Amino acid sequence: MQSYPKIDVHAHILPENMPNLKDKYGYGDDFIYLDHYQPGRANMMKANGTFFRAIDDLCWDPEAIIRHMDKHGVQLMALSIVPVLFYYWAKPEHTLEWSRYFNNYIAGIQKSHPKRFVGLGTLPMQDITLACEELTRIHYELELPGVEIGTHIEHRNLDDPYYYPFYETAEKLGIAIFVHPWDMMAQEKMPKYFLPWLVGMPAETSLAICSMLFGGIFDKYPKLRVMFAHGGGCFPQTLGRISHAYHARPDLCNVHQVADPKEYLDKFYIDSLVHDDDTFRFILKQFGAERIAMGSDFPFPLGDLEHGRFIELMKDLSEEQKQQLLYKTAKEWLGLKD
Repeated sequence: MQSYPKIDVHAHILPENMPNLKDKYGYGDDFIYLDHYQPGRANMMKANGTFFRAIDDLCWDPEAIIRHMDKHGVQLMALSIVPVLFYYWAKPEHTLEWSRYFNNYIAGIQKSHPKRFVGLGTLPMQDITLACEELTRIHYELELPGVEIGTHIEHRNLDDPYYYPFYETAEKLGIAIFVHPWDMMAQEKMPKYFLPWLVGMPAETSLAICSMLFGGIFDKYPKLRVMFAHGGGCFPQTLGRISHAYHARPDLCNVHQVADPKEYLDKFYIDSLVHDDDTFRFILKQFGAERIAMGSDFPFPLGDLEHGRFIELMKDLSEEQKQQLLYKTAKEWLGLKD
């Protein structure tokens, strides 16, 4: 089997040591701290003592991550924080403080291992002035190629004019934007069966795409390089319905005078994480290899922990398509030079 270079655009990391910020700030049950209960293993805990997730050193140790990358033929990873650390709900000055902490941490890994990692920063998106200031610092001081943001920020969706300065700054600086679901909608209706991750996450990503598309963001800022996680969520599979609604109810859908939603598939990127060959063929037919990049959601169990091996094994893909999917699209989206 032919071996190809691989760039993984969707990989998460967090600092090995994180204190309980509720003790520092006096509020915030949803701040996350780490309980290291044995070497190489920890529990992510909410500040009120509620267990969130068990993790190991693949979440924080660059050397362990590199060993895993070497095992699976991954040359480069784009590292972003775990979305539960966005802290958009906190006081803006506190989110800024920890955004800077996380960004400095990721930038340090990128600097120490420049041929293996690039970093995607995080921002206090609930305060757009602070967000743009940190975005500028990320670009000029830390030299990170991109940022990760949520599919919504508190009560605002991504079409809100409040975020225009962010889009303008990102476009001007050439910053890549990775949109990742978080704080999934209707969780109160999905208490069982892991449904927020199975139903809520795909819906969140479709919400973000539709909000930006119908909100005219891709028209207003045509040079933005935006990628959506998890294969675009449920947007690709419901595009026919979305397009039909655009024509059937323009009074509700097309208030910003945008084109047919089907005309925007070359205006943004999605990652490859759909877990099924036939589903992947479907999104490949829709978007083309030039708009899909290999992304694994490393190191979590819902991810593709073989990092695109299914792409390498698909006999109906051309060599050119495989190269495009495994590294060329990622390189273009991240704005990387040779």
